[in-house]
Amino acid sequence: MAMSSVKIGKRPSVITLTDRAVAKVAALLAEEEGAEGLFLRVAVAPGGCSGYSYDMFFDSELAEDDITATFGDVRVVVDTASAELIKGASLDYSDSLSEAGFHITNPNATRTCGCGSSFS
Repeated sequence: MAMSSVKIGKRPSVITLTDRAVAKVAALLAEEEGAEGLFLRVAVAPGGCSGYSYDMFFDSELAEDDITATFGDVRVVVDTASAELIKGASLDYSDSLSEAGFHITNPNATRTCGCGSSFS
């Protein structure tokens, strides 16, 4: 009887955070009252000028099928429906004069709008 081997590894993250994004999220979490148990939820919702929009907020309720990843001290959670739309995306943070805030780079987006928070 032939044996086949199966490589078991860590499932790749749905979304990755840059070091700048991790630092900013950690700083924002530190400002939250009762931050223990809070994580960053990244979701996609219907709407926006291109069809879907990104939503990010601190959450404490974890669903059984949520996908989690940890970057430093920051835990990020994505629901399975959103995961299909942002698989392979990265979250960055910029604080320059020309561009400030969080920005998601999503390889699955075929079109984005000028606001940067809507895609299709």
